[in-house]
Amino acid sequence: MTEHRPTSQTLSDTLDPARATALMATLGQGGTLGHGDPLPPFFHQIYFWEPHPPTDLGRDGHPKTGGFLPDLGLPRRMWAAGRLQWHRPLLAGIRAQKESRIEAVTRKDGRAGPLAFVRVRHDIRQRSALALTEWQELVYLGDDAARPSPPQARTDEDSRQSVRFDSTALFRYSALTFNGHRIHYDEAYARDVEGYDGLVVHGPLLAQNLMLLAAAKLGGLTEFSYRATAPLMHHQEAELCWKSPGSLWVRGPDGRQCMQAEAG
Repeated sequence: MTEHRPTSQTLSDTLDPARATALMATLGQGGTLGHGDPLPPFFHQIYFWEPHPPTDLGRDGHPKTGGFLPDLGLPRRMWAAGRLQWHRPLLAGIRAQKESRIEAVTRKDGRAGPLAFVRVRHDIRQRSALALTEWQELVYLGDDAARPSPPQARTDEDSRQSVRFDSTALFRYSALTFNGHRIHYDEAYARDVEGYDGLVVHGPLLAQNLMLLAAAKLGGLTEFSYRATAPLMHHQEAELCWKSPGSLWVRGPDGRQCMQAEAG
C-alpha cells in the first residue's frame, strides 16, 4: 500500500453534442442537442474520459489506484455520495477543462470492517469561467466487508414514478461514461466476487434520474446533493420519489431506500 499524497489533475474535452444526445436516448428523453445548447444537469459525467490500457486496470475493471486516486489497501471501490453547485450552464460543443484534486482521505473502522473515504473536488470551466463545482465521495472497502441493513425509505412523497434499468441500459450508461466497473455488466463477477444478487445499477445513474426529476419540478437546479444507501439490482423495479420543496429518494421494491437527495 502506498501512502496518500495530495494530488491534482486537469483534463480537457469538447462536450460533443452527439454524445449528449445519445445519453438523452439512453435515459428515455426525446430530442437532440446542438452546438451551444445548455447540457442537462449531470451530463458532464459522459465527458473527460481517462482511457487506460488493460494492464493498468484492476480486477474490477476500474483503473488501478496509486495514481491520482490513492492506494489504501482496500480492493473494492465505489461512488458513495456527491454534491454539485452550478454557476452557469455547460454548453454542448464547447471545449471545457476539469480540474480535480483530492480534498480529504479518511480511514474508519466500521461495522463492516475497515473502510476509507476519499473526497474529490472537481471544478469545470468553460470559456475561462467556472461553470460547475462537484464534490465526489468514494468509499473503499475490503473483500470481506459486510453490508449493513439498508434504511427504509420514506412514504410521504408528493409524487413518484416507477423506473427499471435492464442490462442494456446499464451497458449503454457504462459505455457513455467509460465506466469499466464490472458490477454493472458482468453478472458472474458481480455475484461471485462482490456478492451482489445481479448487476448493480450505477449510483450516478440513479442520481442522474433524480436530478432530471428535480430540475423538472423546480425549473432548474443550482445545488444538488445525494448519498447512496443501498444497491439496486438490474432485475428490480424502483420508484423515484419527490417531496416539496426539494427532497428526493429512490425506493426499492422491498421499501428500502437506495438513495436520498436534496435539490435547490
